[in-house]
Amino acid sequence: MLLTAMERMSSEVTADRTITALKLPDDDMKGRIIGKEGRNLQALQRATGVDILVDDTPGMVVLSSFDPIRRQVARYALERLMKDGRINPSSIEDSVAKAEREIEKEVVRAGEDAAREVGVVGIPREILHLLGELKFRTSYGQNVLLHSIEMAHVAGMIAEEIGADKRIAKTAALLHDMGKAVTHKIEGKHADIGAELAKKYGMSDDIVLAIAAHHDDIEPTTPEAIIVKICDAMSAARPGARNISAENFAERMRDLENIATSFPGIDKAYAISAGREIRVIVEPKSIDDLSALKLARDIADKIEATMSYPGVIKVNVIRETRAVEYAK
Repeated sequence: MLLTAMERMSSEVTADRTITALKLPDDDMKGRIIGKEGRNLQALQRATGVDILVDDTPGMVVLSSFDPIRRQVARYALERLMKDGRINPSSIEDSVAKAEREIEKEVVRAGEDAAREVGVVGIPREILHLLGELKFRTSYGQNVLLHSIEMAHVAGMIAEEIGADKRIAKTAALLHDMGKAVTHKIEGKHADIGAELAKKYGMSDDIVLAIAAHHDDIEPTTPEAIIVKICDAMSAARPGARNISAENFAERMRDLENIATSFPGIDKAYAISAGREIRVIVEPKSIDDLSALKLARDIADKIEATMSYPGVIKVNVIRETRAVEYAK
């Protein structure tokens, strides 16, 4: 059923970063953006809350911020200013205000479009706004709104196959990560925040439970909650969905092997399947069959305690005894 749902669903994969680069039309524009004694640059940074770097890259302005919505506001405002050509503290304030209004419209439109695409109706306007904000947020380079839409489609297909409530599964899958839109304003885990917001705006108990349980913080006790949890793991863990650099990938594989070899009685350890499995070969004289079972559990516990990773990692302990004799 999982494979059928995955094969029926195809979606775009995007990767975003914490910086946005804008091309300058000419060097004269750079001087205008900086302004007399840096006045314009300071006004822009103050109005948008974004670090603006004009001297780092030739012919480019780099906008740097961990808040993707602020970064987008700064980009829109700067594009408008460069098009107009008149850059002063007064025009900067005006452009930023217009950019904020544009972004607000875009956020609302993105939330409404997502709900319409998935075919879910009756979602409160406040929740649609939070959903729209996810368009500008990423998790390991994976766009959170596209991830949620993809999940909702797959959740609907699985719910149809097993006879679960399709509407609950699709709605909960679409809204499962909305807590990520406000994590910088409200303390707590995004799953708990999302569940609280869903409850606050009148979503059903089944939807609230599925949102709260999608990272196993609480027990998923309904079929719809289990579907949402499965879809989240599938969407995040599939190859290419998340942007992990080659250095990080190599480091994670190395860490896995080092954790395994830190236990006594290990002959060799290999991280395989892109870090989804660690295969451990033990010395048969040092480790007996019962010890091998305990060793697998101990390695798994240490991986859970010391590493962060999406999905699960299989620990495979292999104990082999070979008796070789020659008939002459």
